[in-house]
Amino acid sequence: MTTVLVTGGAGYIGAHACKALARAGYTPVTYDSLVHGHADAVRWGPLEQGDISDRARLDAVLAQWRPAAVMHFAAYAYVGESVENPGKYWRNNVAGTLTLLEALRDHGIGSFVFSSTCATYGVPQRLPLTEDHPQHPINPYGMTKLAVERMLADFDAAHGLRSISLRYFNAAGADPDGETGESHDPETHLIPLVLDAAAGRRAGITVYGSDYPTPDGTCVRDYIHVSDLAEAHVLALRALLAGAGTTAYNLGNGRGFSVREVIDCARSVTGRQIAETPGPRRPGDPPVLVGDAGRIRSELGWAPKHVELAAIVGTAWRWHQSRHPDPA
Repeated sequence: MTTVLVTGGAGYIGAHACKALARAGYTPVTYDSLVHGHADAVRWGPLEQGDISDRARLDAVLAQWRPAAVMHFAAYAYVGESVENPGKYWRNNVAGTLTLLEALRDHGIGSFVFSSTCATYGVPQRLPLTEDHPQHPINPYGMTKLAVERMLADFDAAHGLRSISLRYFNAAGADPDGETGESHDPETHLIPLVLDAAAGRRAGITVYGSDYPTPDGTCVRDYIHVSDLAEAHVLALRALLAGAGTTAYNLGNGRGFSVREVIDCARSVTGRQIAETPGPRRPGDPPVLVGDAGRIRSELGWAPKHVELAAIVGTAWRWHQSRHPDPA
């Protein structure tokens, strides 16, 4: 079986990607520092603990497993924290990735699937966002992801390391089989926070900003189910192994839902009351982010299976309930 090294494979999206890889006949080897990842999420292949900045550890793992390709999820991904502590993000997301890329160069690994983000676009000049939209990030997190995309272009030109960067919108939901799901500490993503409120694990949900230029004044985002996201990574891997060149694709559903629409959907799915508290805007949050994923659909045949918000929230709620049963 073909081995794929998955950095950050013990995290939310990385674990779902490992399951998708195993289903597709690959052997995913998770490389994770476990700073934010969870060892119990590594179920579909071996776990190698290590940091992407540790060149000696990377060399040992690459020499042992000799992967045909790498999927790179290992990154810090809190927009607000990146604004408050940009050095942490540049050191890990950029310098750490540079160490990883140099290791791949030296071990002769030529295929790389990169977990990028729609945050590289910044405030949209037009919607929906297409891959040729100008990239002007407005927060350090997005800037670090764009920096890696630029590094990947340079490594292809200089060393033949071909890559596909997947710029995704808001990953959401959980594995429909209930084997893995979303568990961050601290949790900042809207849907799990709303579900915590529905389950009584928090008093309510804070709505950060109600004066955006959107229909109801709250931010609008494009939500993509995490299992559909994982399948896109497998398609990208197959394309690279078949000789595809360096490129980038958007991953989204092409539909936007406001914060209040998500809360209302969660009320409907859970049958629970969810209290709202107004809060200030968060720095670095564009009003609307909605993507056009037509290119990956046409070129790689990607077809998301979970497109309705209620279906996405429903899988998250089932996972949430299995991990945090209601208090007696």
